[in-house]
Amino acid sequence: MAESDPLLSGARGGSGRDCRAGLPACRGVLVGPGAKAGWDLCFDQAVVFIEDAIQYRSINHRMDARSMWLYRWYYSDTCQWILSFIIFSILSLAFIETPSSFTSTSDVRYRMAPWNPPCGLTEGIEVCCLLVFVADLSVKSYLVGWVQFRKNLWLLGYLLVLIVSLTDWTVSLSLVCQEPLRIRRLLRPFFLLQNSSMMKKTLKCIRWSLPEMASVVLLLALHLCVFTMLGMLLFTGEKDDGQDRERLTYFRNLPEALTSLLVLLTTANNPDVMVPAYSKNRAYAVFFIVFTLIGSLFLMNLLTAIIYNQFRGYLMKSLQASLFRKRLGTRAAYEVLSSTAEGDGQPQGVGVKPQDLLQVLQKVQMDSTYKQAIMEKVRSYGDSLLSADEFQKIFNELDKRMTKEHPPRPQYQSPFLQSAQFLFGHLYFDYLGNLIVLANLVSICAFLVIDADVVPRNRDDFVLGILNCVFVLYYLVEMLLKVFALGLSGYLSYPSNVFDGLVTVILLVLELSTLAVYRFPHPGWKPEMQGLLSLWDMLRLANMLIVFRFLRIVPSMKLMAVVASTILDLIKNMRAFGGILVVVYYVFAIIGINLFRGVIVVPPGNGSLAPDNGSLACGSYEQLEYWANNFDDFAAALVTLWNVMVVNNWQVFLDAYRRYSGPWSKIYFVLWWLVSSVIWVNLFLALILENFLHKWDRRGHLQSVSGDLETTYEMSTVELLFRDILEEPAEEELVEKLKRHPHVQLCR
Repeated sequence: MAESDPLLSGARGGSGRDCRAGLPACRGVLVGPGAKAGWDLCFDQAVVFIEDAIQYRSINHRMDARSMWLYRWYYSDTCQWILSFIIFSILSLAFIETPSSFTSTSDVRYRMAPWNPPCGLTEGIEVCCLLVFVADLSVKSYLVGWVQFRKNLWLLGYLLVLIVSLTDWTVSLSLVCQEPLRIRRLLRPFFLLQNSSMMKKTLKCIRWSLPEMASVVLLLALHLCVFTMLGMLLFTGEKDDGQDRERLTYFRNLPEALTSLLVLLTTANNPDVMVPAYSKNRAYAVFFIVFTLIGSLFLMNLLTAIIYNQFRGYLMKSLQASLFRKRLGTRAAYEVLSSTAEGDGQPQGVGVKPQDLLQVLQKVQMDSTYKQAIMEKVRSYGDSLLSADEFQKIFNELDKRMTKEHPPRPQYQSPFLQSAQFLFGHLYFDYLGNLIVLANLVSICAFLVIDADVVPRNRDDFVLGILNCVFVLYYLVEMLLKVFALGLSGYLSYPSNVFDGLVTVILLVLELSTLAVYRFPHPGWKPEMQGLLSLWDMLRLANMLIVFRFLRIVPSMKLMAVVASTILDLIKNMRAFGGILVVVYYVFAIIGINLFRGVIVVPPGNGSLAPDNGSLACGSYEQLEYWANNFDDFAAALVTLWNVMVVNNWQVFLDAYRRYSGPWSKIYFVLWWLVSSVIWVNLFLALILENFLHKWDRRGHLQSVSGDLETTYEMSTVELLFRDILEEPAEEELVEKLKRHPHVQLCR
């Protein structure tokens, strides 16, 4: 069947309008030698449509047999893993390229000359990655078709980025890698963005929310300007020494005053900025308190509320569109599978045969748990045709949170073994294990406190060695008893047990190794240091892993379970937000390297490589020894940006880079503060609030959380998180959208 031929026609009970005559239908009208090939094509189309629905993908792509094979291969796990690895590789080149991050420290006082790769090494890896992206763009462009390609801004941007990157790569080789600026390094995060639909949604929501954010940011700017002018007029230095010190330190000129109040907005320099004037007159405190109340407590929280409200609204629109794509995919699958059934010469209706759907589901790539649930539901319909509503309801199983069932426990004939199985499989046996873990933790902490002031060679580790032998022995016995009670498969079905067992095996190996090397503990026993960590130190570090076993008490408390499930949901669904943060960090780090590389230098004439702190201003970059915070390589730039994002002492960076590179450097750091601390952190807070409120509203249905949280309650995706408040698309919308499909024609 040609790719341009209509796949759906009025032959399935429709009136046939808007259809070109003579075009074959998928089902119901195919007869003769080509019937089987036509049915196989329809089955393959249904498979692709269902997989598109599961992954919330658009169905607007080519649907001929060859294109579908290419499409499924492209979205296979292997191909997507390869593409993800290529994206990771090209982003990681920033750590290797000049300036290389291959030094033990980024401190300019102690850093040795880094190893820089020869020209052509990283460039060769990079061009291989770019060629993979060219192939990726070619496949995407072919699958969606030229018409859709011209309308897709992401694909057009993909093409532009590749052209610029390859051109810049050619320039680099022609200049023997000595070019002052590599534009393509700034464009690399685009490859990460365009490969994630959820990141695209998040970025679109941010763009839509910017106008509302800008209104509050402008109000903040007005607030800063007004109080800056008041501060300049108030602290003139003409009345007393306190005013003069305040003016010389924080209000020397307009840029300094604006910077001081901007930092105060984040409370990073509070109360330092107020002390010179306040120490002379209490009344001056009113100025700073009023500024902080209006700016930090009112306007900044108002900005958080606006970002939450706007972002939530636009995120709902994006997720509503995702739900529409999901329903459209399943409806398209229904249309290509539907046929007219006849019995005794009389038509009995139009629908999908359950056996046809089962055959299709066998080929669909999806989670085995969901596939089994859907197939069981299909079998429940027997041989009757599935209507459009019934077909859609079958795939509503994908919207449910599946409960994982544990394997049955082994059956013992002996009453004694049955009693032992009940005892060691009981919840109270876990409580006993938690008490033992607590005792282990207390013993470790007690000896750490006792031996804090004792040098390692004078410590007597006899008692702690005996205790560790006892604890490790208990953990081993506990693991074996649980395997006896639950069976090996039942024991491994609990992630908490898998973690406990892994830690127990590690502890046992380390303990046996320690005993083999140092013999059994005895008075005056001192395992000696060998290398960075002795076996004894490794054993004590491994013991600290047992602390995490205490987290198993969380699911037994419903309110704590809400918080814990919220955290787990966030961890599971943070790829989009984390990806946006990676993109922002990457771009700002590259810009920072180009702007500030090499500007931080150690003052000359210092043989010890460390300035005399007593001669430096208190709280300055030099006095605090912040030398490792610089932009001399990519890794150092990332850490510096992180420290600025936290905003603790970020005024130190503003002052240092103003002195070393110029006052314009403040623009860079203020922009980074706006993007990271104001916008991204508030977006993250919005997701936390929505996630928690959603779980809190469902707290009456949390009985399933009272057991093992990780095994009885499966965390949802972002789409499923808001599923309860999304509206189902109308039947007319779905049919109308299918009629306008560029490669599938629906006629009714």
